Amino acid sequence: MLGPPKAEHRRTGMMSTRMRQLVLMGVATIICYTLISFNSRNFIGHLSRPKDAGTAGLRLTVPQREYPWEEDIPSTTFQWKPCYTRKQCSRLIVPLNYSDPYGEKATIAVIKKPALFPVDSKEYKGPVLLNPGGPGGSGVNFLVGSGDMIGTILGPQFDIISFDPRGVGRSTPRASFFKSDAERALWGEDISFGLVNNSVEGVSRTWARAQIVGKLAEESDTGHLRHINTDQTARDMLTIVEAFGQRKIQYWGFSYGSVLGATFAAMFPDKVHRLIIDGVADSEDYYSNLWSKNLLDTDKALQTFFTGCVAAGPESCAFHAPKASDIAKNLTTILDSLRKQPIPVRTESAYGLLDYARLKGTILRGLYSPYRSFQPLAKGLSDLVAGDPKTLFKLAEPMLPLFECSCDSPKNLREINDAAKAIMCNDGDDVPGDLESAQKFFDTFIKESQWAEVWADGRIGCSGWPKFPKNHFQGPFIANTSHPILLIGNTADPVTPLWAAKKMSRGFNNSVVLTQDSPGHCSLAAPSLCTQQHVRDYFLNGVLPKPGTICSVSTTPFPRKTLDGEEQFPLGQAMTEEERSMFHAIHALSKTYPITAPF
Repeated sequence: MLGPPKAEHRRTGMMSTRMRQLVLMGVATIICYTLISFNSRNFIGHLSRPKDAGTAGLRLTVPQREYPWEEDIPSTTFQWKPCYTRKQCSRLIVPLNYSDPYGEKATIAVIKKPALFPVDSKEYKGPVLLNPGGPGGSGVNFLVGSGDMIGTILGPQFDIISFDPRGVGRSTPRASFFKSDAERALWGEDISFGLVNNSVEGVSRTWARAQIVGKLAEESDTGHLRHINTDQTARDMLTIVEAFGQRKIQYWGFSYGSVLGATFAAMFPDKVHRLIIDGVADSEDYYSNLWSKNLLDTDKALQTFFTGCVAAGPESCAFHAPKASDIAKNLTTILDSLRKQPIPVRTESAYGLLDYARLKGTILRGLYSPYRSFQPLAKGLSDLVAGDPKTLFKLAEPMLPLFECSCDSPKNLREINDAAKAIMCNDGDDVPGDLESAQKFFDTFIKESQWAEVWADGRIGCSGWPKFPKNHFQGPFIANTSHPILLIGNTADPVTPLWAAKKMSRGFNNSVVLTQDSPGHCSLAAPSLCTQQHVRDYFLNGVLPKPGTICSVSTTPFPRKTLDGEEQFPLGQAMTEEERSMFHAIHALSKTYPITAPF
């Protein structure tokens, strides 16, 4: 599941307006000739966006040509236009504040992968709405990259729909605290993967930066910012569904999307036709702005790296050692060494330091998507021991394009990070604004998990946020939905433990938890035909798996290779052609699924 930020380069007093313009132009010119190595707030979110990925003809790529959303005239009904590759796009007008439906408006960017059957066909099953997580993840990017594979899993009877939630990406008004991309890049340049204690100042540095972000957010607010929250987004989803001519929602939400889905189900229990929440967060913990229940299985997920490497042998795991405890010890030795002495690295596309913070973030990122990351991580660690840090450094390079300077403001609306902070801080309870409270929280949290140094910014980062009214929905998550919901949890999910899925299920009558026996964040992080067949059956026929169902996966994160270098995995002899297509789509997603997270 489940970060952002900025600096203001202002000159006051004796400096003239013309001088301020010259200073800013100078800064922009410098940036044009400076490689900004990474925007670290994306280290967990947007994990994938590879330039070349996929199997069996399935590929995940960022579109080379962005759809001109700003030229698409918004409407209260869908006005679909062709966009990207075999997709359709539209901008939908919604109330900025549903408590004032005739007041100011917002626009939501919606994208569709059309069903193969017309709406009046008996085969047509309606739209399935997707949310990729975050908060702040772009549903447009998600559908462009993964929509075809999701469509293969669900079947051709469904329109596959996603959207940029209010405040995000191409939806307006956006959460944007900086006056320029250059300013945003400069502010984020010195962050090292969001480690709260990664400096001599410790927690105080993270706390101080949060005060600046909150101030910039307040200064940029035109009255819209307080309405960028999950409550209003859930209402947007109902508006989208009704604009399709439907009365009830079909929804599949991942990570933070589980909070959004649970919120919708609790607010509109009679509007649920099919609803899956996958990679389930504890919504009560989220709305309390604690972020304290996410890391219960993080070490368990890391253990699968150790044990999987042992089982795979040196042929498939380059960081192999005879025992899992040996691999764990070797990794600890590397982390301790980097804490004392970072390594300077220059690659063909970036440069920077391979330090403790960068490696710690890379490891956590690898735990999100082990079927994509474990083998490269093992190779990077092995190369580092052999004296070559470049392999490991490249794993930590940003998945979003590096910042590029332009003399003109970009016309195309696109994804920026500011919305993540806006949503999580608006949603959650107010966080005390003093440094002492931040330090006390961190000291308690770090005793519970070694990963708290990465995760604590979820709460501390809201300590300077404007004190907007907290009159939006924050629970309770108790409902008798018009159709039972399905919750999916992995046995070793690093940031949404299976415990949370079971807890959240207790509030929704007749709901069922489907367990996937795998590491990774959300079901799509691992290849399980069993899981996705249950997903399809649920959407097509409304059939829930039996309580207690556990689905296995088809291979390991350290698969063996054939003589021609291809990955080995079993294809069932009795598979139909449809099942084979579904199988290949699932494997492709496990290698490419772009999981979105806050920092």
